[in-house]
Amino acid sequence: MKLKADKMTPVATRLLLVDDNPSGLAARTMVLTELGYEITAANNAERALALFEESPFPLMVTDYKMPGQNGVELIRAIRAVAPQTRIVLVSGFVDAMGITEENSGADAVIMKSANEVSQLVRAVNRLSKRTAAKQPARAEGERRKPAVKKKAAGN
Repeated sequence: MKLKADKMTPVATRLLLVDDNPSGLAARTMVLTELGYEITAANNAERALALFEESPFPLMVTDYKMPGQNGVELIRAIRAVAPQTRIVLVSGFVDAMGITEENSGADAVIMKSANEVSQLVRAVNRLSKRTAAKQPARAEGERRKPAVKKKAAGN
C-alpha cells in the first residue's frame, strides 16, 4: 500500500521512534520512511535518551509499555531537556489507563487499533509543522500553575 505524503515537505523530518516490539518498530519505520521522515529507532527508553543526548530530535513517537521506563516516563525526561520536541504516544492501554495528552505530556495520544496507521500519519504530519512547545506532564497530585493573563493596554 502506497501512502500519499502531504504536498508540503515536513518541517521536522528527523524522527526518533521508540518501541520494544520489533514488529511495531519495523512497521512504523516503514510507514514514516515512505512519507519522507528520517527515522532513528530505539528499542527502549534508555537507548532513546542516549540517542537524544547525542543529537536532539524535533519529533518523537514512543510506545507506552516498555521494559524499564515506560513511554510517559520517557516523555517527562525528554520534556525536561527539550520541551520543544513534539511527541506522539502510542498505546494499547489508552482507554484502560485513561491516558490523555494532559496526563502523559504527549502532543498526541494514539490507541493501537485498526486505525492506528492513519491516526499516526495524521498526527506526525500535523506535529511536524508545529513549533509550539508543550509543558511537561505533572507528577500525580502536582498542579499546574494558573496562566497569568496580561492586561491589554488602556485597561
